[in-house]
Amino acid sequence: MAVEDDIQFERDGHVARIWFNRPHKRNCITVPMLHKLDEYITEIEGDPELRVVVVRGRGNTFSSGFDLDSLQADFIGSSTAMDVAVVSAKVCDRFYNMSKPSVAVLEGYVTAGGFEVMISCDFAIADDSAQIGDFHIRRALFGGAGPIYRLPRMIGIRKTKELMLTGKLLSGAEAAAFDLVNLSAPAAELDATVEEFISHLTDKSPFQMKLTKMAIDRGLDADIASLMVLEHLAVGVTLNSDDAAEGVAAFLEKRDPKWTGR
Repeated sequence: MAVEDDIQFERDGHVARIWFNRPHKRNCITVPMLHKLDEYITEIEGDPELRVVVVRGRGNTFSSGFDLDSLQADFIGSSTAMDVAVVSAKVCDRFYNMSKPSVAVLEGYVTAGGFEVMISCDFAIADDSAQIGDFHIRRALFGGAGPIYRLPRMIGIRKTKELMLTGKLLSGAEAAAFDLVNLSAPAAELDATVEEFISHLTDKSPFQMKLTKMAIDRGLDADIASLMVLEHLAVGVTLNSDDAAEGVAAFLEKRDPKWTGR
């Protein structure tokens, strides 16, 4: 089976849809899949027509993490053991730093490496009954693609320790209350909830989306004075953009804007 069968990429108007496609293995991830995912991210970043990325799993499950058969055969006790962390972290960092917003749609198991992909996305929308958690500690493993530096910034230190040290799984509804996901919905309403959510992203200026996302992400570890400078610079750049001029003109002329992404 080609790796393109294990991880699939579709264009749907302004939306890029990436699918994990190993439902018989709960969409567990392999290194070749990570390399292919890296290629897809490059393709998406280079396509100005694509404005939002949706990541999802076939077979009503997101991803249960790295393929443990592959981990045992190729990496445990090997000099290449760190390679898993390096490639996983590279791909998750690329998700986190994308210029376009990403949305993880969570069903079934969202654990270990699948959990790391989820927390690297800008948004997460869950089925109420999804099972979401770090899980590594249950197998005496350690996640190398973001939990110790993304989770505390997302949900705080105490909740991070609760998830990582217990290996507990949260339902989608519990994860929403935990501030781990943006929205949770019953399975029958999940697709409609996702499409409604992304409709509020695809109609915005691609230029301003990129700038605002970058300012928020880069501002997490900055002091207040630096953040004020960053905001002032962002305003200056914005007011010299074609999309800002179009946005103001469209409002005054009572019409829909036509974004160019510049």
